[in-house]
Amino acid sequence: MYRLTIVLLAAFDAVIAAVVGLAASLAPLTLLWVFGFDGLPDLGTLWPAAGTVWQLGHLVPLAITLPPEYVAAIGVDPAAASFPLSLAPLAFAGFTAVFAARSGRRAADAGSGLVGASAGSVVFAAIATLVALSARTDVAVADPALAIVLPALVFAVPAVVAAIVAQWDDADAGPVAVVRDRLERARAEEAVRATAAGLAVIAAGVVGLGGLVVVAAVIAGMGEVISLTQAAGVDLVGSLVLALGSFLYLPTLWGWGVAFAAGPGFTLGEGTAIAPGGTDAGIVPGIPILGLLPSGTSPWLLLLGLLPVGVGALAGLIVRRRLRDGAVGDAPVATRAIVAGVLGLLAAGIGALLAVVTSGGIGPGRFERVGPEPGPLALVLGLEVVVGAAILLLSPRGLDDDETDEAYRDEDRGAFDGAPAPVEFADPAPDPADDVTEDLSDLRGSGGEDPPR
Repeated sequence: MYRLTIVLLAAFDAVIAAVVGLAASLAPLTLLWVFGFDGLPDLGTLWPAAGTVWQLGHLVPLAITLPPEYVAAIGVDPAAASFPLSLAPLAFAGFTAVFAARSGRRAADAGSGLVGASAGSVVFAAIATLVALSARTDVAVADPALAIVLPALVFAVPAVVAAIVAQWDDADAGPVAVVRDRLERARAEEAVRATAAGLAVIAAGVVGLGGLVVVAAVIAGMGEVISLTQAAGVDLVGSLVLALGSFLYLPTLWGWGVAFAAGPGFTLGEGTAIAPGGTDAGIVPGIPILGLLPSGTSPWLLLLGLLPVGVGALAGLIVRRRLRDGAVGDAPVATRAIVAGVLGLLAAGIGALLAVVTSGGIGPGRFERVGPEPGPLALVLGLEVVVGAAILLLSPRGLDDDETDEAYRDEDRGAFDGAPAPVEFADPAPDPADDVTEDLSDLRGSGGEDPPR
């Protein structure tokens, strides 16, 4: 496929990803305006609000300053009229990342993965620039540089990673092929492939842990969520807006679930802690989705810490099998120890990144910082994963595995080393009937007809 076509398709993917995200923020605000104010929507007011929500969903922090008349009307302390809002509704960023990864992989399949990923990232950054310039409001102010860079990174990183992964085996030229060939010459490609497989298992396992905790929280706290929604006294449209907002923040709670399962937990402001070892949430705001937070704790919840260890063990098992398939026999202990350490570091990086994107401010005072802390989550998650990975990577191999590898190495005979030699049978004695049959065949062949009886 021509490179220009790949660039145009990648640019189109970036436009679709941005437009869908902006529409997802503009549509509910328009419905709220129509049914709440009984009038035609004012695009001059709705567009800045929608663009600001889209920016927040792409990790752009906002500085909120409530108007003085609004502060006087609701009786809020003027000192609390200004506060940071940086807890992102990650559904926006998640959709953009998935769409970007799909675009990067498709460009790689067409033969120009990095070119397509770069083109899509540039277009998405241009759209973010237009949003930053046009969606300005005095109530919520974003730093112009962050409003451009952070959305662009949300698109660029998944697109580039997906393009590299998809192009690793098939690339004949370019930076991906150069790196792969150098690893092959250094005899490190198999270790890199095995580590990448382990990383994929860890990432999937971490996502699964967060989902397990969130599902359990929904089952246990749905009644509290309904009660908080009813206590808000909103109509049908307001209930739909609250439900949509809760859905947009569901991936954020997913990250909190990972922190809870790993052990460090998270905070709901200064002086609070929500973890398996103990819960002290303080005064919880009447936001319906916060009804999913646990109200108590149990010693049995400490067993959740075994789940990341199990994820690490599964990753270690898969890595060891891949290392064994890529070499003659098992890999050296030093190699396996290094791989286990790398898996622990990668898991720590996942934990730190998860804590960064799922924490932030939601209000003044103690609510200026909620969510998990990057340091504790990275340390604990990394240690749990490396322990599980080391159990499978560094454990002695069983006798059956050794015999199986010996069988594969003995390709000439196709049998296990040390097995008894095959028994050779002597040729059987000639049967006299065979001579008679041969004589009859000779007679039949010489005359063309059966001999006379």
